[in-house]
Amino acid sequence: MCAVLAPLAVNGTCLSIRRFALQHVVIDAFTTAAVAQLLHHLVARRCNIVVSGATSTGKTTFLNALTGSVAHHERMITIEDTAELNLLAPHVVRLESRPATPDGVEAVSVRQLLHAALRLRPDRLVIGEVRGPEAYDMVQALNTGHDGSLSTVHANSPGDALRRIASLAALGAPGQSPESLEEQVRSSIDVIVHLIRLPDGSRAVSTVEEVGSPTSERWSTVLLAAGGKVLGAPTRLREPTAGGER
Repeated sequence: MCAVLAPLAVNGTCLSIRRFALQHVVIDAFTTAAVAQLLHHLVARRCNIVVSGATSTGKTTFLNALTGSVAHHERMITIEDTAELNLLAPHVVRLESRPATPDGVEAVSVRQLLHAALRLRPDRLVIGEVRGPEAYDMVQALNTGHDGSLSTVHANSPGDALRRIASLAALGAPGQSPESLEEQVRSSIDVIVHLIRLPDGSRAVSTVEEVGSPTSERWSTVLLAAGGKVLGAPTRLREPTAGGER
């Protein structure tokens, strides 16, 4: 919930309430069965996936749906600025950041929680949204064996999502060159799923794109799905954990 009171709200108090669905939303609610199956396969084969989109395109809801493809024996740790994810998996640890309080209680940032999560033996990290210097720590985690992780970012296209993550990562590593950060981002993120909001208010998967290798053209992606159709086969796959693909 977000409220703005008068006199800051010139015409009177403004209140915005985010309603959560009573039923668990599945991937199929955002796309066709064929693309949903592709996304299930990408999650099961431990691709690092970032969900991008503008404000109010359903990124958090879709991220929640993606976790339904994670094997039940895997331990997921969620890290959020405000707890919104509601994972149905049996092995989940939920972490939420905290602002500083007037009585002197110190803030706990998403970045600090990410550091703590790495010590909690995660099989997968689920970061609600990347919006600050924690992007650098996420990239480092994904590049050091924490594959199969999921997150979201505000962006208008998959290419913009990669550029934004690199820009945010620079806030956490000001001494690193842009070229080095770009290479690390492309090495760490396998797939970008871009969401859009349709004129009728519904949300949908616009494209699924695989990130080009660090040796390919800058910020290049390969189209795996668009318009509800699967157009290509992914190459950045890993073996499922013990227990197999669900």
